[in-house]
Amino acid sequence: MNEAIRITPIRLIGAEGEPLGIVPTAQAMEMAREAGLDLVEVADKERPPVCKIMDYGKFKYAQSKKTHQKTHQQKLKEIRVRPKTGDHDIQTKINQARQFLEHNDKVQVNVLFRGREMQHIEEGQRVMNQVLEALVNDCKLEMPAKMEGKRMVALLAPKQSEKGGSNQSQSKPKPKPAPAPAAPGAPPGAAATAPAPKPPAPQPQPAAAQAPKPAAAPAPKPPAAAPKPPAG
Repeated sequence: MNEAIRITPIRLIGAEGEPLGIVPTAQAMEMAREAGLDLVEVADKERPPVCKIMDYGKFKYAQSKKTHQKTHQQKLKEIRVRPKTGDHDIQTKINQARQFLEHNDKVQVNVLFRGREMQHIEEGQRVMNQVLEALVNDCKLEMPAKMEGKRMVALLAPKQSEKGGSNQSQSKPKPKPAPAPAAPGAPPGAAATAPAPKPPAPQPQPAAAQAPKPAAAPAPKPPAAAPKPPAG
C-alpha cells in the first residue's frame, strides 16, 4: 500500500472504479494523495500489478464485516426445555430462540427426558409443539422433531429474505381452463372452434281470430197461389 508498492508502472483503477490505464507508480501515489485517499495493490499477481485509489480504512472494515457475516452464518444455537417446564419458562426460551433466528442463527430445540419421564413421551411432544407453533412465522423447520436417546430434538433455520420483499408469499397463478378437444381432422394441438349458435326456430304464431261469417238471408217464400173462382 502507498510507498510500499515498489513495482512501476502499475495498472491504475480510480476511486469510482474507472480504469485509468498504465501509469508510473509515483504518479499514481500523487493522484491518491491529492484525493486524500490511499493507493492499494489489489492484484499483485498481474503484470503490471493492479492498484486502486481508495479509502483503505473503509476497505478493511468492509472486508472484516463480510468475514464476520460468513462466520456468523455457521453458528448453531440451542435451547433446552423439559416436559415439566412451566409456561413462563417456555415463553422465555421461545423469545431467546426468536432472537437467535433474527441474528441469522440456526436453533436446535432440545426437550430433555429424565428417569420415568421417558414413559410419557407425549408430555415432551406437547412442549415441543408449543415451541414450534410459537416460532412458525420466524423460521422454517429444517429437521422435524425426533427422538435421539433421552432427548427430543428439532432444528430450526431462519427464513431468508426474498428479493423484492422480506418473506412475502407470492400468490400462485390461477390454473388455466383446459382447452377444448380438437375437431376431427384438425392438426394436433389445435383447439376446436366452437360452432356458431343456430338461430332460434321460429315460434308458431297463433292463428288470427276470424270474424264470424254473416248469417245467410232466408230464401224468399214463393207467392201464394191465387184463390180459385167459385164453381158456377
